[in-house]
Amino acid sequence: QRRDLLSPEGLRADGRRPNELRRIRCKMGVLSRTDGSAYYEQGNTKLTVSVFGPKQATHRRTAKHDRALVNCEYRTCAFSSGEHKTKGSKGDKRSIETASIIQKVFETAIVTTLYPNSQINIYVEILQSDGSEKCAAINAVTLALIDAGIPMKDFVVACSAGYLMGTPVLDINYMEDSTGGGPNLPLAILPKSGKVTMMQMDSKLPLDVFESVMNLAIEGAKMIYEFLLNEVKIQNT
Repeated sequence: QRRDLLSPEGLRADGRRPNELRRIRCKMGVLSRTDGSAYYEQGNTKLTVSVFGPKQATHRRTAKHDRALVNCEYRTCAFSSGEHKTKGSKGDKRSIETASIIQKVFETAIVTTLYPNSQINIYVEILQSDGSEKCAAINAVTLALIDAGIPMKDFVVACSAGYLMGTPVLDINYMEDSTGGGPNLPLAILPKSGKVTMMQMDSKLPLDVFESVMNLAIEGAKMIYEFLLNEVKIQNT
């Protein structure tokens, strides 16, 4: 129930404080026969990303003479969540929309002009769903592209925030999102410049509340950036 999402002591159902991230674990170079890959988990949301390329564009008609094409497929395994799914599909509407968002985010972040007439293929596979999958996928794609040695202008890091019982909360899980707990705002930033490259909002909020939720998501993304930067340094030594 909605009232159970935040205790009188200000703790969430999973024991976190409002401004606390779920535990993150990640590893680069986990899949063979790829140019780059990453495993990423944030709480109970778990996924892998595979990157292939840059390689020569498959279709000359769609190839760009001055830059690389970025393609993305996003797939959720049938066993990944408690929801009843008829198939573990990449073809459902939500997966197609998420793939398109990831593609647009990384088209601006990757230095695509280094690879004319080429393509970079990104495959995201959600192994376990527990909320904020889109943000987790963006963070994992960043790691997989770094593993592939593909130059980017900056990391892309993403985090969600919401608003439960009058309180902005960070890194929304499935229960908080699905029980009508309140709005969910996922966003992605380029941390060096602070530029927001993706932001979505699934319901209306008063402007002052919106700003506090957005600022919390940005702070969360900056915390994730520090974590990922440290992990890349450790795993590349």
